[in-house]
Amino acid sequence: MREKTRFFLFREAPAAQPRSKRAALGAAPRPAGPAPEEAACLRPDRVLIPAGAHPPVGAALAMAFVWLAVFLVAFLVPVSSLLPLDHDSYPIDISDPDPPIKNLRMEPERKRLTWDLHGNVSEIMCFINSKAFTKARKSTYCSIPDLSCQVTNYSIRVTKGQPFSTWIQYPSQEGNPRAAAENLTCWVHDVDFLTCSWAVGREAPRDVQYSLYLENLDSYEKWPCSQYTADEQGTNVQCRFHNISVLSKDQTRFLVNGTSSGSKIPCSETSDKLAKIEVLAAPNVTSRWCNQSYLFMQWQVKSHLNDDFKYELQMQKGMEPAYKEEIYKAFLELNNPGTYTVRVRARDATFSHYKPWGPWSVPQHFVCEDEEGARLPVWLTSLLIALGTLLIAMGFVLLFCRFSVMQKLFPPIPHMKDHINGKLQNGRTMTWDPDQDSQEECPVAELQVLGET
Repeated sequence: MREKTRFFLFREAPAAQPRSKRAALGAAPRPAGPAPEEAACLRPDRVLIPAGAHPPVGAALAMAFVWLAVFLVAFLVPVSSLLPLDHDSYPIDISDPDPPIKNLRMEPERKRLTWDLHGNVSEIMCFINSKAFTKARKSTYCSIPDLSCQVTNYSIRVTKGQPFSTWIQYPSQEGNPRAAAENLTCWVHDVDFLTCSWAVGREAPRDVQYSLYLENLDSYEKWPCSQYTADEQGTNVQCRFHNISVLSKDQTRFLVNGTSSGSKIPCSETSDKLAKIEVLAAPNVTSRWCNQSYLFMQWQVKSHLNDDFKYELQMQKGMEPAYKEEIYKAFLELNNPGTYTVRVRARDATFSHYKPWGPWSVPQHFVCEDEEGARLPVWLTSLLIALGTLLIAMGFVLLFCRFSVMQKLFPPIPHMKDHINGKLQNGRTMTWDPDQDSQEECPVAELQVLGET
């Protein structure tokens, strides 16, 4: 017996019309023609599904994955991870007519972020651009030693007490931010020079002009730029200071202001210590010499800001591959060197974890294979020659003056002949003429005649 197949009709229900409109139109008469079930076979927007049929396996799997994803999102992913982590995500009881903190404001003259306290609060934390900065003093203010010229978010949050947070922006935005100088970069180089460069703002007006100042953040002393470099449009894009020894070694702010006849130009700034942004000059080799058994080279690095250096040597012996070595002393010693080529560069040892190496020195070539290469420095050789000449001259002078000086200090004593014995007292004959003046007059106190012959 053949099993009968039954079909069910699924169609989208028509949109319900307003009751008033249907009442106005009245009940529509049934149109003549086939029954609705028969007409369904003639409508392309209707689908007939056999009774007892099952949906496709692919569709069932797709629905299962959708429900699994919904389950994971709803129960496994923390809600807190889907919320922003800035100050807006912390609770602010805007419905409370009397919040614990009111009138949050900046006092630029006193460099304070302050507010009015109206609740039982024991600890408040201050934030700058959503980063924790310091705890509030007396729960009424936070000191801000470095007020930026750019728009900055300052916020406070109650950490012990009624949960609350609020924020302000300071200073207020003036002008188009894209008209300010961009990519401000400063560095110290060649011992005495400081250079700062920047790019013209992407939306800056044609008549924009920039000026740079340095400011000591401890004493607030300012130094204007002494030499500008302009682009083809005449806009300043670089500044150079020629003598950094007169500048402060403390934290320094580099501030670029902009001016225009038609609009206000926001500022750009950065801050750092000059010692951190110094690019050391190449070391200057001051002494070098070698022989068959020993090589010595010494160098010097000049800086107004740093005195603790780290050195990198690049050495090559003969035709062997070159190799590098890092040292902290400012000289090199090698035994049995042979032929060597050496160069050296330096960087600040205090900030060596992020500062780059300076430029390489001029390569020094040593040929130490024979004794002819064992030459002392020129200044030492000249000094030894001069000292030797002086000693020889002094020797001759002493030699010529020896007898005359001795005769003056110890004059000879004349001896008389013994007429009794007929012998000289000292065995040497010396003629004594009493009429001749001797070199020394000796007065005679007593004369005794012993006899005549």
